[in-house]
Amino acid sequence: MTGAATTERDQQDARDAEHVDVLVVGAGVSGIGAAHHLRERFPDRSFTILEAQDDRGGTWWTHRYPGARSDSDLFTYGYRHKPWRGPSIAGGDQILSYLDEVIDEDDLAGHIRYQHRVTALDWSSEDRRWTAEVTRTDTGDRLRLTTDFLWMCQGYYNHDDPYTPEWPGTDRFEGRIVHPQAWPGDLDVDGKQVLVIGSGATAATVVPALAGTAGHVTMLQRSPSYWFPAPTVHELATMLEPLDLPDEWTHEILRRTYVQQLDWLATTGRDDPDQLHEFLVETIRPLLPEGTDVEKHFVPRYRPWQQRIAFVPDGDFFTAMREGQASVVTDEITEFTEKGVQLASGEVIEADVVVTATGFNLSVLGDIPFRVDGEPVDFSRRVTWRGMMISGVPNMAYAFGYFRHSWTLRVDLINDVVARIFERMDERGASTVVPELRPGDEDMPLLPWSDPANFNPGYVMRSQDKMFRQGDREPWTHMHEHDHERASLPAADLDNGLTYRP
Repeated sequence: MTGAATTERDQQDARDAEHVDVLVVGAGVSGIGAAHHLRERFPDRSFTILEAQDDRGGTWWTHRYPGARSDSDLFTYGYRHKPWRGPSIAGGDQILSYLDEVIDEDDLAGHIRYQHRVTALDWSSEDRRWTAEVTRTDTGDRLRLTTDFLWMCQGYYNHDDPYTPEWPGTDRFEGRIVHPQAWPGDLDVDGKQVLVIGSGATAATVVPALAGTAGHVTMLQRSPSYWFPAPTVHELATMLEPLDLPDEWTHEILRRTYVQQLDWLATTGRDDPDQLHEFLVETIRPLLPEGTDVEKHFVPRYRPWQQRIAFVPDGDFFTAMREGQASVVTDEITEFTEKGVQLASGEVIEADVVVTATGFNLSVLGDIPFRVDGEPVDFSRRVTWRGMMISGVPNMAYAFGYFRHSWTLRVDLINDVVARIFERMDERGASTVVPELRPGDEDMPLLPWSDPANFNPGYVMRSQDKMFRQGDREPWTHMHEHDHERASLPAADLDNGLTYRP
């Protein structure tokens, strides 16, 4: 049976469930933030949140590897409207508790449908609405929901397909190979030799978390990354604590402090990369064990911020190194052996457990098939409108945060713009809004979603061919920094590139 015939059959078998004004896809940080804005700005609009997982939190629900925590401070990763009361760097369970408070305060629980996976999205210009085909992962039932506006907040991880390179000999390795995104609950590393492959944010978290119980943890990297030993509790928070300030004041003071710090890191990386390089390398040098080959293991080959900086709370990774519980090897894998891995240098690292902290694959709008008036949408041939809507796709916004600043700083700004678009539609009596290239834009070059000269980690480069594009002029660009967008997005011209229809 053809794919089109299968889809038609599934639609016929689906049960009509409900119609809502706004359908939010994803109950993670982005989806819960969008729902808060709907509650606050548009209390009369009906909405439902569909979540494929069996609980809230997105990444913070699925990532259960040891030590899973934020690599951004929570005063900027937390919502603008909801004061964060804990340490600046927090674990996944603390973040879930914070999200639970938002769900409770905004009475969102009754709006969330867990284990509801969206399998197709179809826009009808005649009906002026989206139809979502949904499969319940707990029962297998198929449902059909309709909505006037689609708000995609599913994040950018492909939770079901983490990235793992293919190495020769993995089938003969006698130990256990695990990926952090699929961490097994029965894994015991007590006294064992653990090899962690990778040097990104996940490795920076897993290594110190395992170092206390494992016999030894070795981090194997092909090339070095940049690191920054951020304090778990900001010294300013310690100074403010005796003043007994309202939570809102403390939150705002620390939020602005961290924004300023992140602005400095981002702008210095762009305008004076040599200065930032020296700052980052020299900051960690005194934290390393005596005799460490800093040039080999901790001096990257790329410009600061071309890839993410690994934030290390209180330098715990380096503490594990100094105490002899962890070490770093810079080399490439030739093959797996029965007892470990053979490296290009000839060295063999023996291991009982290998953790492939090798990254993830990006998901383009949840990898859900989209159709507009029966025609499939090829996102790789579409252009983004300000990093939140897609050309030719009506009544749809998507949430995508920052890579160099906290994700949620941008999500809050996007929510504000979407609210303004709703208000503009109401003012004009419009039922439809769609980004459309202006006559002068139709011949502009379609540039990569992410300029490799600006930001080029593996997970981004692996997905360039399937991601949407950007243009060479406003409003068809994105990947700007927060210091630019906190002024440009609130002032965005909602008639520039957007068409409204009755």
